[in-house]
Amino acid sequence: MSSVSTIPNITLNDGTTIPQLGFGTWQVTGDHTAEIVQEALRVGYRHIDTAQMYGNEAGVGEGIRAAGLAREDVYITSKLNNGFHEPDVADRAMDATLQALGTDHVDLFLIHWPLPTLYGGDFVQTWKALEKFQADGRATSIGVSNFQVDHLERLAAEADVVPAVNQFELHPLLLNEEVHEYGKAHGIVTEAWSPLAQGRIIGNPAIAAVAERHDRTVAQIVLRWHLQRGHVIFPKSITPARISENFQLFDFELDAHDTQVLESLDRGESGRTGPHPDTFAYVPE
Repeated sequence: MSSVSTIPNITLNDGTTIPQLGFGTWQVTGDHTAEIVQEALRVGYRHIDTAQMYGNEAGVGEGIRAAGLAREDVYITSKLNNGFHEPDVADRAMDATLQALGTDHVDLFLIHWPLPTLYGGDFVQTWKALEKFQADGRATSIGVSNFQVDHLERLAAEADVVPAVNQFELHPLLLNEEVHEYGKAHGIVTEAWSPLAQGRIIGNPAIAAVAERHDRTVAQIVLRWHLQRGHVIFPKSITPARISENFQLFDFELDAHDTQVLESLDRGESGRTGPHPDTFAYVPE
């Protein structure tokens, strides 16, 4: 099994570092959340990605404590609920996140969605709330999720802090190059959610041929591709064998031909599996 030390760290624009491979907890809910998080940490993951809207922060915190690791040895990301974008509400939500997780800070806190059609389109006020969280130590680093280039440009014009990361949908079916390239040019690290296109690439024959050459699974090939492109990823599974399999990414390498095969699968917008950030307006009840 790969050791923890093999997980590369990426340096963010605020000088801190983030483990490039993490464990995702979207749709990991209920009484088994703590057990699943504990298993991921046992395998060797040291970066756990959660969110207020996942409804599992308390279970995530329980799993981290049960693993018996020092707080500084586990990188925790959470994200702001879409219903909490007003600064005062966001402030209270930040405190609730810390209470649920059982910690005095998160390593990274994100605006989950820009919601440009809600709140008068003013996600800048929300971002300034996150700047406060960073200044007072409740969040070591701050970033955004699902922000498009025009959203990022507005932050650059109206805010003080450049996001450390932008977490958005990216996989071989949706390369999302405009957003990715903007991040590279402005020191914003790309975090790729849905790295396996919600499973849509698993049966792809072109990737299967690459996987056969490397004696790997299709999922491992795609996750390795993400790592080699410099993305931060956090595959999710509730199956111990799959949790372990998704960690076995550091003892092989894709060549230029392999990379070309994967990137030739890009479908642009038709490859998107989730909502489009320009129109997504979901607010939980």
